[in-house]
Amino acid sequence: MSTALGDAERAKDAALTLAAQKGDVAALGLLLERHRPGMRAVALSLLGPGPDVDDVMQDAAVVALRDIGDVRDPAAVGPWLRMVVRNRGRSALRSARRTEPLEEVPLPPLLTTPEQVLDRHAMRDWIWEAVEELSPALRLPVVLRYFSTGVTSYRQIADACAIPVGTVRSRLSQARAALARALEATVSGAHEDVRRRTEASWQEAHETLAAAERGEFGKVVADRYSPDVSLLIGRERLGGVGLLLTGMDSDLSAGVRQRPANVIAGRSLIVWEMDLINPPDAPDHCPPGVAWIMTLDGGRIDRLSLYHTPRPLPEGEGIAA
Repeated sequence: MSTALGDAERAKDAALTLAAQKGDVAALGLLLERHRPGMRAVALSLLGPGPDVDDVMQDAAVVALRDIGDVRDPAAVGPWLRMVVRNRGRSALRSARRTEPLEEVPLPPLLTTPEQVLDRHAMRDWIWEAVEELSPALRLPVVLRYFSTGVTSYRQIADACAIPVGTVRSRLSQARAALARALEATVSGAHEDVRRRTEASWQEAHETLAAAERGEFGKVVADRYSPDVSLLIGRERLGGVGLLLTGMDSDLSAGVRQRPANVIAGRSLIVWEMDLINPPDAPDHCPPGVAWIMTLDGGRIDRLSLYHTPRPLPEGEGIAA
């Protein structure tokens, strides 16, 4: 009897997982509810009672939204969800500077191309609608943390947003809680096709760089940017249109080229992550990459904040004791 019951539960898990992998957000919500007790038990065993448990549970829900397509055995989604909680719990322990055996620290998954990452997001339409409901202060940290490929650590997000690391933690916690609540309350619905928006933004990134190399970046800025656009590094405003044009011309004259590596395209927030390719005679001219963090007002870019990827430390430096 227990075997038959177990088979029935696995079949139900498989059906819900397959539906979730096709973009059915309600199915994912049901899966999380079915496995909430086991997930919470894992979090409690790692962290003990306290607010960290709720934070890890909410973090796991957002990761499930993003990565449910990675589940290879739909009937085994329960162990996968508990593994997500275990990994996020261990990350919380490391952040609190508690010790754990090195061999137990999970390795990050192998990265695929940004296009493949986005294609796995069957729920991307719902996710972006939910993200758009967040305040601007919460929206950017959660987008960088969960959807960028190179600006994901607390320190990197803090530098990109020009806020303390503690504020990053607080804002991510608030954003995760809001997304988890939305997931619990959601029903299937039709949303804007984010795939088309993302593909259009990829195309625009390539066309922008090609226009710049033809000496036509000024036309792109006139067409797509607000006349009062602000160029920032962190929170510091460096200038407007003039500096934007001068900076691009200066990089091109020095032989520096940019190559799109990842695109995140919402209605009011766009992030272009670029690889910076230095000329052979000046390999250290620029850092290895830059993120263009753009906010839109009325369809035009009104703020462009640049976050440069730190140069890697020389071998042997920066290793924690």
